[in-house]
Parts: sequence; structure tokens; C-alpha cells
Amino acid sequence: MTSRTSKPSLMSALSLALPPTVINTGRTLKVGFLGPLSGKLKSWAEPGYHGCLIWKDWVNEKGGIRVGNRRYKIDIVVYDTEFKSDKALAGARELLIGHGVEMLLMLGGNDFSRPLRDFINQRKALVTTLLPSDLTPDARTLIAPSEVHPIYNVTGVEWLVRDDPSLKTVAMCTQNDEHGLPSIATYRAAFEAAGLKLVDEHLFPIETSDFSQIIGRLLEKDPDVLCWDTAYEPFVHAMTVEAYKRGFKGRLLSCTCDNYRSLIEKTSPQFMENFVFQFPDFDDPRLDDPRINFDNPKRFFDEFCRRYPGEWSAVSWEYAAILEMWKTAVERARTVDPLSVLAMMKMGGKGHHVFGWATWWGRELFGVDNALVGEWPVVTIRDGRARIVDFLDPRDWWAANSHILIKHMRVLDLMWDQREEVIASSAGHPDFLR
Repeated sequence: MTSRTSKPSLMSALSLALPPTVINTGRTLKVGFLGPLSGKLKSWAEPGYHGCLIWKDWVNEKGGIRVGNRRYKIDIVVYDTEFKSDKALAGARELLIGHGVEMLLMLGGNDFSRPLRDFINQRKALVTTLLPSDLTPDARTLIAPSEVHPIYNVTGVEWLVRDDPSLKTVAMCTQNDEHGLPSIATYRAAFEAAGLKLVDEHLFPIETSDFSQIIGRLLEKDPDVLCWDTAYEPFVHAMTVEAYKRGFKGRLLSCTCDNYRSLIEKTSPQFMENFVFQFPDFDDPRLDDPRINFDNPKRFFDEFCRRYPGEWSAVSWEYAAILEMWKTAVERARTVDPLSVLAMMKMGGKGHHVFGWATWWGRELFGVDNALVGEWPVVTIRDGRARIVDFLDPRDWWAANSHILIKHMRVLDLMWDQREEVIASSAGHPDFLR
């Protein structure tokens, strides 16, 4: 006689043996891109948006993103902030409420105001920034999973003095804003730890276009190294050309050197040789290393250069890398709920950074462990090409020198608790959470 339980048991066994049915919903999941697509910071947003479009096309070609047993196509909805805080707040409202995006990708800095932070907290929205100095314990869903600016800049200094121990002095300048100042503090600390004497430093207004007097003043101190800090592409080009015209013979150091081939044409291959910065071309042979967590970087680089010739920059891959992390977390969490996805991304306190395994880090510096920090490349120009010369870990530098960086951050009122004191006075902003 057949047991009454045999049939359900058989069905249960069959259900385990058969793969679940995946339903193509025909619907779209949206991600918001909130950044300055015009103005001086366009070069740090538009190439990143273009990288997102390549990632989107490749994901959709493979059927989209799987959430549980359902599959969705991806769309990227963009909003130009013009690097203005009021525009960023309006854009966040439009993208999160009007378009229902599942996550916001941001450059950060001036775009990330106190009103925007409070709006994001109210919505419990998952938001990413390329500027970890935006991070605060009062914004738990704001994360920096791709770029750890400016902490990785210490690795460029560390490698430079190791490459040439004869270097003794450095002069530095950059724009006076949310990107320049944290980087100034970090380079000051890195120079101090490396035994380099900072002989001159200049912060210039973002409206500056003539650098002849600025560079002339720096060169009067006869530095061994000129450092452009985290200056924007137009500034890096203008300052480098001016240093070339004035006959500078030392080493050049910068966070970025976007469109460096144009700079070689404006100066000379000899002048640009050994320029040290932090962002590689993605056809670099060292990105073939198994620890690299970016799918086929050379193919991505080639496709980007084919679609957008001459536009490859430091940010071309960063937003796409964030999207891939988000996709992986969504598929593992089986939901697009922002808090669940964030928990999945941070599970175990570690994650797959582009350049290897990394740690969710930052409590001492940012007040919250929401920056994914791991090894970062040091890049130099060799024979006309940007090439990775080493991978160094800023966490190792921090372990020995954290007190130096904290000291310099506090001098500029940049520690998270100091920034909170400054913005607390604006808590009565009339446009909050409207």
C-alpha cells in the first residue's frame, strides 16, 4: 500500500532536483547617476557615466540582472548637478522619487550637502561616493566601495621616495575645494612620513586659468618634486605645461593624470617620463593578475576607447565597478532592498575591491567603516604609456602613520566630527526634506 506521504516526498525530491524557473519580467531596474556632467568637473563624471553605459549594455546582452527567480534589464538614469548642491538635492529627489532608482551613484564633494544627506536618510537610499571624506556615521547608507580618495595617495609618495631616495623637497598646489583640501592633508602627512620637506604650498580658486605666477612662485623654492595634489584635469594640464615652459627638471607627482598623451604632445616624452600618479589604463598587463576583480579590463578599456576616443580617465571604470558590486550583492541577497543589499555588500567586513580583497574601513578617519580599502596601483609614465609599477596597501601606511594624517586632517578641520560641527549650524535649512 502506498503511503500518503510518499507523493509529497517525491514531489519535494523533484523540486530539489529541477532547476528553478527564471522568469524574464520584461521590466527594468533603474540606477541613478547623479554628477556634474557640465562645468570644470565634467571630466570626473561624464567618462564614468559612459563606463556605466558599457556595463549596462554588457549586462543586458547577457539577459540582465537576476533577482530571485526573476530577471530584469538595467537602465541608467542620469541627472547633471553642475557640481551645485541645490541641483544635487533636486536631482536626488527626481531620481529617487520620480524615477524610482534602486541606487544613486555620485561623485560627492560639493554635491553632497547636509540637506541631501538628510533626504537620503529619510529615504534609506543606497548611495555611493568617490570621495570618502563625505562619509559620516550620520549617513549609514552612504558608502565608498570603489575609490578611497585621498588615502591611497600615500602610496604614490611611498613609492616615489623608494624609487629615488635622493629626493628631499616638494612644492604643491591645487584648487581650494572639497577634493583639494582632504588631499592636501593626506599629501602633507605622506611627505612628513617619507622625510620630504614641503617647501611651498598654494591653494588657488577654482576659477583660476592663468598659472604662470603660481608655478613661478613654486619653482623659486627649487623643489625636487612638484605635486599637483588632486587637481582637476584642466588644472593638471595647465600647471604641467607651465612647469615645462619654465624648465623644471625634477619629478612630477599627482593623484591623476587624465589624457596624459595630450600632455606628452604639449610638453615632451622626456619631460613626462616617470610622472607618478594613481590611475592605470585598463590594458595594463598587470591587470591580468588573478586578484583583479574587474571582468576583462582590457576588453572594457578597448570598448571605451572605441566608443569615446580620447575620454579615458581616472573615473571611466569606477562607477562601472560599483555597479558590478551592486549587481553581485543584489543577486546574492535576492532583493533590491537597499538595506539588504548594503548588508550583503558588507558581510564579514570584507569585499572584492577592483584590485583585490579589501576591508570595509574608515571608522577612525571617517567615523564609519563604509570605505572599501585595499591595495591600490602606483602608476608611472614609461615610454609614453601609463604603466603600473606596484600595488601598495594604504592600510599598511596607516598602521604606522595614522597619527600623522589625523593631525593634518584636524589642522584643516576635515575630521568627520569637525565637519559635523560645521554643518550642524545649517540644520535649520528651510529646504530640508521637502
